[in-house]
Amino acid sequence: MANIILLGPPGAGKGTQARKLVEERGMVQLSAGDMLREAKTSGTEMGKKVAEVMDRGELVTDEIVIGLIEEKLSSGHGAGFIFDGFPRTLPQADALGRLLAKIGQKLDAVIEMRVDDEALVDRISGRYTCGKCGEVYHDTTKPVKVAGTCDACGSTDLRRRADDNADSLRIRLMEYYKKTSPLIGYYYHAGDLFGVDGLAEIDEVAASVAAILDQQA
Repeated sequence: MANIILLGPPGAGKGTQARKLVEERGMVQLSAGDMLREAKTSGTEMGKKVAEVMDRGELVTDEIVIGLIEEKLSSGHGAGFIFDGFPRTLPQADALGRLLAKIGQKLDAVIEMRVDDEALVDRISGRYTCGKCGEVYHDTTKPVKVAGTCDACGSTDLRRRADDNADSLRIRLMEYYKKTSPLIGYYYHAGDLFGVDGLAEIDEVAASVAAILDQQA
């Protein structure tokens, strides 16, 4: 069993690697956003608290998010958990550490998907997706074979995200580093931080992640 955090800027491939870990190792991805949405409609006591706060348009407290995480962890899962979107701050990192200790678990690795910012901007600003089947393309590295048509399903519904442009991405990267730098130092000091090349091919990144997990097993 392994509990891990995936860190990395927008477009570094955290979602792709999390899906591979879920499919190949049976791990459970704990997304703070997904948990809040699920709790809001669950009807549980914690869910009612979440619904009240969100209906008032207020931010959900760290205490509530930790409570939701504790519910998930206590349900038991032999293959381990991937923390996605949490922690984002040092107090949240402390709270997660206390929770894991309380239930007799630990954090096995914090995997930072490192990227060259300009290369990441080039990669993301050239990205577009098929609106029908979700296949992802790129202007230079993976263009469609027939202009305007998806190779996989033949749809002509090819889309670009409005914020997948150089200026928006640089702002998002600045925000990411501003918020995440303290966490990187925190987990480095704890000896839990491992780095992988987030701009390598997907299978290469997956192999690097797998090697870290196997080393910690």
